[in-house]
Amino acid sequence: MPVTPPSYDGVPRWIYVPAALGAVFVILPLVAMITRVDWSRFGQLITSPSSLAALRLSLQTSIVSTGLCLLLGVPMALVLARARFPGQRLLRALTLLPLVLPPVVGGIALLYTFGRRGLLGQSLEVLGLQIAFSTTAVVLAQTFVSLPFLVVSLEGTLRAVGSRYEVVAATLGARPTLVLRRVTLPLVLPGLLSGAVLSFARSLGEFGATLTFAGSLQGVTRTLPLEIYLQRETDADTAVALSLVLVAVAILVVGLSQGVRRTAATG
Repeated sequence: MPVTPPSYDGVPRWIYVPAALGAVFVILPLVAMITRVDWSRFGQLITSPSSLAALRLSLQTSIVSTGLCLLLGVPMALVLARARFPGQRLLRALTLLPLVLPPVVGGIALLYTFGRRGLLGQSLEVLGLQIAFSTTAVVLAQTFVSLPFLVVSLEGTLRAVGSRYEVVAATLGARPTLVLRRVTLPLVLPGLLSGAVLSFARSLGEFGATLTFAGSLQGVTRTLPLEIYLQRETDADTAVALSLVLVAVAILVVGLSQGVRRTAATG
């Protein structure tokens, strides 16, 4: 009769103690916030005109910025993962810089690029285009901070799947564009979707760069995080209720991202 070997999870027993403390550290503030929600007025608080306008603007701009991340991030990830050229490491480091920069610094950089007296803003002003403190500025700020999430996710997936299938397709006579469309993108689709979801989540929660570059004009640039910040000074109940809405959206997004990654691992 075969003997079943004992199971081993590879984790020392003492590791569970700091792991549990870490979990409590993350979960406890969320629980504390939930206990402060005025549930009797919850629906009223999150459906006020200013709250709905902020939520609508956040969703609209986050969708557009995610589209821009896909448009720009997919080529960047492909170049970083597949091409070889001088300065590639420097380009990767600069691409990932928004991940470690304080968002307000990114907002200042965007302001001095697209503002009225910025590097490009002066020329755009002559053409009658004013970007700073507009809805377009919100989209640019969100794209600036979210783009690295897509690039990192997709580049990692590209390196993980390798290039053997692309090489086979190329040896059979397929042109690079056809290989990209019929081989590469289907292979990395889970990583691409995961990166897009993470970019959307980061855009939805963006605050510092948006406030610095776009300001806080209701219906124009005041996204949900900005509305929460302002309501915190005047109506704490509304701020907590709107924060819970963002938490719920974040949980949904993280769950969706984990589902995509799990599909990629088993697929």
